[in-house]
Amino acid sequence: MRPLFIDTGYLLALELANDQNHAAAKQHWQSLLDALPPLITTSYVFDETVTFFNSRGHHAKAVEVGHNLLYSPSVQLIHIDEAFFQAGWRSLQQHQDKRYSLTDCISFVIMRKLGIDTALAFDRHFVQAGFHLLPGP
Repeated sequence: MRPLFIDTGYLLALELANDQNHAAAKQHWQSLLDALPPLITTSYVFDETVTFFNSRGHHAKAVEVGHNLLYSPSVQLIHIDEAFFQAGWRSLQQHQDKRYSLTDCISFVIMRKLGIDTALAFDRHFVQAGFHLLPGP
């Protein structure tokens, strides 16, 4: 089974009932559970997700989601080293016509390096960068 990249927006949509993508994320996630593919994410996505909850006064949720990402047998967390950081930074600089975040650019670098063509995401930047999105529009 081909691995999928999991992005911050998807993780937030799963957890936040008031997120505009919550229903789509929950329904899609349920469809994956019977045969969950390997999931790949980065320490930058981890940071964004945990920081989102903690900075809004939801410390317990930040810890719960962080723990689930760190200890799930289905999730591989890629720690961003100097080489990946520099590659993402170069990518950001090369795409002045896009509104990619540094985290987006690092995610794209990781996906290309690992041959991942699909992201669990709601961020159209992944499509702009040539990847497929699930659950899709």
